[in-house]
Amino acid sequence: MSHPDEMVAGHGTSAPGACSVGFDRADVSAYGTAARAGFWLAVEQEGPWGRVAATESHLPPETGRRLDEQCAVRGGRLLLLRRPGRHPDPRHGDGRTAYLAFSGDDPWLLAVHGATLDELTAVDLDALARGDRAAVQAGLPAAEPVDPVLLVCTNGRRDVCCALRGRPVALDAAGLAPGRVWETSHTGGHRFAPTAVLLPHGVSLARLDGPHCAEVLDAVDAGQLPPWALGPRHDRGRSALPPAAQAAESHVRHLTGEPSLAALSTHPLEDDRDDLMEVSHTDGRRWVVAVERRPAGPTLPESCGKSPVPVQEWFLRLL
Repeated sequence: MSHPDEMVAGHGTSAPGACSVGFDRADVSAYGTAARAGFWLAVEQEGPWGRVAATESHLPPETGRRLDEQCAVRGGRLLLLRRPGRHPDPRHGDGRTAYLAFSGDDPWLLAVHGATLDELTAVDLDALARGDRAAVQAGLPAAEPVDPVLLVCTNGRRDVCCALRGRPVALDAAGLAPGRVWETSHTGGHRFAPTAVLLPHGVSLARLDGPHCAEVLDAVDAGQLPPWALGPRHDRGRSALPPAAQAAESHVRHLTGEPSLAALSTHPLEDDRDDLMEVSHTDGRRWVVAVERRPAGPTLPESCGKSPVPVQEWFLRLL
């Protein structure tokens, strides 16, 4: 394994057999691979993270376990955050930054600075899950609306590709977009590292570098994605949608060149079927997409150290 400080094409150099290297070489589609989450609670926690960061960090394990479980049962996700750069392993004080993001219809993002763990464990997660911003703020008055942020996965104990490839990207991006880029714990999809989640929209992106991240933040301020982010190389999908709907929406976004994050909505054409998706545009256009997940050809490890398995991709066709 190469040293983490070694850089190639904007990120660290992984071993030839690393999962993300194999998926890069095979140019495997990232469509439909975003981790599912209708909302996010992202909490600053400096220092080391274990494989399960919520319970294997300096965050009190019972607090991490409770927050993780309470988010999950409501259809959301807990993430831990660190500022990009060196991690000197401090014992975090009781004041920390936290983001509360709703990724459903009309997404929104709140931030609170100097939050205590007692305040965070008292957050109204039911209100967050249904997108009731007023109710969330009523219980956490210090939380204020903020511009979108990008969370780059660097959880190396989960998969070495995330640390080796993600940490240099996060550091580079933080220099280009100060205050709007964080390192984050596991978000899924390390085979597509470097990966990131754009809050509040829940858009997951693959195979990034530092300039990519800065361009994403520039574009999202206008409610858009940059043109290069459209398509199967970088677009993993929106977290609020199930995988088949993610893939269908990304496919239509790419075909039409639609950059607006608010323009498209996707749902099953029929309630009892998940192989036909209807994608609707705010201008009235509609597309029906046939979706099927099947082996794509190569056999690759989906995570470093695991045995190779047949790669599955979404095959998509407009009807």
